[in-house]
Amino acid sequence: MGDRNAAFAEYFAARSEAMRGTAYLLCGDWHRAEDLVQTAFTKLYLVWNRVSRHEVLDAYLRQILIRTFLDERRRGWWRREQVGGQEAERSARPDSPENRLVMLQALTSVAPRQRVVLVLRYWEDLPVDEVATLLGCAPETVKSQAARGLATLRGVLSPTHSGIEEGTR
Repeated sequence: MGDRNAAFAEYFAARSEAMRGTAYLLCGDWHRAEDLVQTAFTKLYLVWNRVSRHEVLDAYLRQILIRTFLDERRRGWWRREQVGGQEAERSARPDSPENRLVMLQALTSVAPRQRVVLVLRYWEDLPVDEVATLLGCAPETVKSQAARGLATLRGVLSPTHSGIEEGTR
């Protein structure tokens, strides 16, 4: 039991911040992100002895995180108020902190499943096939969800106002 707990604690320490960042991109709220990560790690801990290959742990944990996010959104347990009508001041640099904040806010306007695809494809930089496996769908579905999500982002972030050029992360 001691080895199990030590191994899990080590894995948690190494991966919790990265998972928290991913969770934040999914939900747009740091407190909610922390809850999602805690739930995901709790679920992982319950099956820790059965997950024997550590090279698949990240993908497995990411899948738990995504499913937890989507399940809670479907159930309507959590409602988020969106602030509308506020134009943020932006600099011309697409990677500036201001533009990142604008992008994160815009990401909340994308449907949850499309948001998951965008975060996994463009933030986590996962290939289409891996995203499809994580979501339990066809690669074509991932591509269409990404295209729809990007279209929504383009609609929210008009290039004349955002300073963010197409094709920039």
